Amino acid sequence: QLQASGGGLVPAGGSLRLSCAASGRTSSSYAMGWFRQAPGKEREFVAAISWTGGSTYYAHFVKGRFTISRDNAKNTGYLQMNSLKPEDTAVYYCAADRDSGLYYAPTVDTPYDYWGQGTQVTVSS
Repeated sequence: QLQASGGGLVPAGGSLRLSCAASGRTSSSYAMGWFRQAPGKEREFVAAISWTGGSTYYAHFVKGRFTISRDNAKNTGYLQMNSLKPEDTAVYYCAADRDSGLYYAPTVDTPYDYWGQGTQVTVSS
């Protein structure tokens, strides 16, 4: 199970840090990804990180602003979001994939087996 948290309302230019806590079968390795869905739009990839943390992937529209990380000892992943823009407003979902091995994380949603409930991020202009 995944529990996402940390969303909220911030002004443009502000920052938020999302967390994704994993519980249950956390002894196995898993890649972690963040996706978002804005009203009236399809879910889109934001960032992903391999189990080791050595491989990270970002959507072009968040590069340089967002940073994905993880702490496997705490079974928690993070998405640090800086320089937020109104177009970043969306529900953010974390997801886990157990089949990607240690060094890779998918950048599309279909391989991900487990999904958190989502956390709302609203950026005011």
